[in-house]
Amino acid sequence: MSGKMFAGHSSRIRNENGALCAASHSSKTKPGEIKLATGLLSQICSSPCFQVLLCILALLRIFDYNSLPKQFQDFLLYMRCRTYPMLINQPHVCSEKPFLLLVVKSLISHFERRQTIRETWGQAGVLANQTVVTVFLLGNVLSSDHFPDLQELLSHEAKLHKDILQWDYRDSFLNLTLKEVLFLEWFTKHCPQARFVLKGDDDVFVNTLRIVNYLEGLPEGESKDLFIGDVIINAGPHRDKKLKYFIPESVFVGNYPPYAGGGGYLYSGELAIRLHNVSQQVVLFPIDDVYTGMCLKKLGLVPENHNGFKTFDIEKKYKDNPCIHRNLMLVHSRTPQEMLTIWPFIVQPELDCHCYFCFYPTFIWSNPNLHHLQIK
Repeated sequence: MSGKMFAGHSSRIRNENGALCAASHSSKTKPGEIKLATGLLSQICSSPCFQVLLCILALLRIFDYNSLPKQFQDFLLYMRCRTYPMLINQPHVCSEKPFLLLVVKSLISHFERRQTIRETWGQAGVLANQTVVTVFLLGNVLSSDHFPDLQELLSHEAKLHKDILQWDYRDSFLNLTLKEVLFLEWFTKHCPQARFVLKGDDDVFVNTLRIVNYLEGLPEGESKDLFIGDVIINAGPHRDKKLKYFIPESVFVGNYPPYAGGGGYLYSGELAIRLHNVSQQVVLFPIDDVYTGMCLKKLGLVPENHNGFKTFDIEKKYKDNPCIHRNLMLVHSRTPQEMLTIWPFIVQPELDCHCYFCFYPTFIWSNPNLHHLQIK
């Protein structure tokens, strides 16, 4: 459903999330009952967009809707809305057929993080004889969010670097899944020739050189279904409404399928296209990495755990060890200042990481689980 199609019907609805698919509720509404906004039902009935009706019908099955947190109510109201206009596009960014596409989830205000990534692990160009392209994924903000208007600055940044992709939807934690499906649609249209995709947050540090070397060494038959990261298994929803990852029983029951932590994961371009296709059959879920796991399950695939991905970081006392970072693929989280400190060690040829006794020998040899980090 288009987030722009019904923009003129109700300014209240448009201001809430940029799309119509909405209902209202009041203190007089009985628990589990959703009261349609005045005049909305007639608009729905005369609308050619059947997805609106599906959205309302889906909400009627959420028996505890009126007791849910406001942000979760908003997610349920708009979960059938998947098409939003692009404000900033880079349709030709993949014209050189990238070997590796670096895809970074960001927010409008995170100028410093994006610039740091451009100067470190997200440098676009040729790395180890392979073409690397970087794009940043952004949504929009509403006046009701009380953020300063930075759109003009963002537009200047986009013209300068030509790596910004922005859609006109409300950028929030529960809308990260929407950002995922919008990217997959964009990828299918504008970058289907990319061999591999690394998708991560703007506060992760990525060892791009290590990733390129790893991908170059993959047997041809193994790259088709490649999906690796820091895989989480046997996890389930949190029921505490105060938690960031809260999911009510009325929305999901049981364990989640295996999924890679959303801080960052690596997959093939061919699989990205299949994920886009199958995502049309999987209802949006408010946790984006779990949703990707659901799509993989629908494809009959399971993400593969790789010890080079540390989305829950490494021990604090070892965060300054350059050789540890050289042997990782991705680690979460790092500040811009830390990224600028670490990156020179990654590309510094004179750093000899075969000399383990030079860098925390006690740490390396007293932690068997990290022996795999040694360079082979």
